[in-house]
Amino acid sequence: MRNNPEAWPAVEFEDRPWSVANTYASRAQRRLHHGDYRAAVPPRIAHANLDVPAQLLAESEDALREIVRFDQYASLQLGPSAELAPMSSILLRTESSASSQIENLTVGARALALAELGSPTTRNASIVSANVRAMEAALDVGSSIDASSVLAMHHALMEPGGGSQPGRWRTEQVWIGGSDIGPHRAAFVPPHHERLPDALDDLFEFAARSDVPVLPHVAVTHAQFETLHPFTDGNGRTGRAIIHGMLRRSEVTERVTVPLSAGLLTDTAAYFASLDAYRLGDVEAIVRSLTAATFHAVTGGRRLVDDLAAARAEYIERIVARSDSVVWKLVDALVAQPVIDNVYVRKTFGVSEIAAQRAIDKLAEAGVLHQTSKGRRNRVWQADEVLAALDQFAEGIRRVR
Repeated sequence: MRNNPEAWPAVEFEDRPWSVANTYASRAQRRLHHGDYRAAVPPRIAHANLDVPAQLLAESEDALREIVRFDQYASLQLGPSAELAPMSSILLRTESSASSQIENLTVGARALALAELGSPTTRNASIVSANVRAMEAALDVGSSIDASSVLAMHHALMEPGGGSQPGRWRTEQVWIGGSDIGPHRAAFVPPHHERLPDALDDLFEFAARSDVPVLPHVAVTHAQFETLHPFTDGNGRTGRAIIHGMLRRSEVTERVTVPLSAGLLTDTAAYFASLDAYRLGDVEAIVRSLTAATFHAVTGGRRLVDDLAAARAEYIERIVARSDSVVWKLVDALVAQPVIDNVYVRKTFGVSEIAAQRAIDKLAEAGVLHQTSKGRRNRVWQADEVLAALDQFAEGIRRVR
């Protein structure tokens, strides 16, 4: 039962004028998109009472404990912090890839690893690699989610492509769905940009609260951010990065990134429906969506950790080298960077070109690495078992969907 239940404030709408600027639109399209349209007026939530049913609150607390256990489990499986660093990186990349997949940006593990290496690869891989930088910015937010930290996330996400005003709030009307000509037939029209400054101040004041249960707090902050849609592009990926920034700020996660977007991918229709429901004043739907995603994410994340730990253990069994050899450090690094070249080894471990090549050749002789490029120049090697584990994780998400 709820105590003193209060309905969560719903989005309201206002009329805004519109004229078609697209000179290539037909007369029929011009008529269809002429005149006033309805834009959202976001509710103020900074001091709203977030009332969640007791059963849902209990489930969200269970999910939160699962995140904490996963953080500890990954540490236990992969060893002390020095060895855990590669696992932290690969889970961050896994989350970034899954978050991008929600936006229909798919990329294989090898293509993403090549992008991280700086080698030529696909456009999608470059976009997902930029999402990794945004996630890193999210995990480095410090004590608060505020304008500067969110702008830093967005800048990291969008700057590599140079478009979509990286790190800047939008100064134009945007809409979701419908036609590029105008917002009249859109599925949802976020607030007019004139309303953004006050609405964002209100959102960040809510995000700074300490009197709200963690997972509902995170879920509502995310949903309100997506409702405001404060950027011309990259709102979904930035909004999901905010989730991880808040979990890190709340000290729920300390070492690794839980692949929550992979959990959301198991039912994207329900995820988007929960955002729609939130705008109607139903706060429970987004909390349920994030709670369910957490359980899925932890289950899949544990399996991935186990597979990667097994691959690493198998590699170690194959190698014979001096205890102080850079080979051992390179084996650990392969968990995070399963595609390498000589330059990567030199820069990462501060060794000479000859020492780097000696370590690569040692791993190639042991069957840990194999060369995927031809010739003697710009050679690239990869760790097949690590790539297979990552691709199997992604395939498992697709099968569930």
